[in-house]
Amino acid sequence: MERLKVIINKSVCVLLSAAIIFCCLSIFSGCNDNNTYEGELLRLHIRANSNDKQDQAVKLKVRDAINAYISDNIKKSTFDEAYKEIGERLDIISQIADQTLKANGYFYGATAKLSYEYFPSRAYKDVTVPEGFYDALILELGSGKGDNWWCVIYPPLCYGESFKYKSFFKELFG
Repeated sequence: MERLKVIINKSVCVLLSAAIIFCCLSIFSGCNDNNTYEGELLRLHIRANSNDKQDQAVKLKVRDAINAYISDNIKKSTFDEAYKEIGERLDIISQIADQTLKANGYFYGATAKLSYEYFPSRAYKDVTVPEGFYDALILELGSGKGDNWWCVIYPPLCYGESFKYKSFFKELFG
């Protein structure tokens, strides 16, 4: 009987220790940045002509026109599909940007290209995109020397659809 009590006490200690460790892991996993995306990305960068207030304002009008076009015309179910469709429509994207610029009194033109470039770490809403080299649709307005507006075409971060990564432990105890 005494031996049974010792076994039960040891078992209870082991189970309590395991529960404490499990709880600690769940707490710390909730503190980590669980919304870091590290898969294939197709970024969108619209680079303004300059940092002049008017160039920055027209950049946002171009952004709205380009986002509307991409939302309505580009399938974003896979990286390859999005990349291919964007590549096939670079002339149209440039034309939309040019028309938007001209409609607002700017005649320096726009150039769209697909490029593989280094980008610093950036956060968009609740997702962090780590620094690194990424495929991107680069839309340069005029000289393209001003601050840019950026988003992600695939997975679609700025088109009403989004993704969210969740912690297993946080979901279990959340």
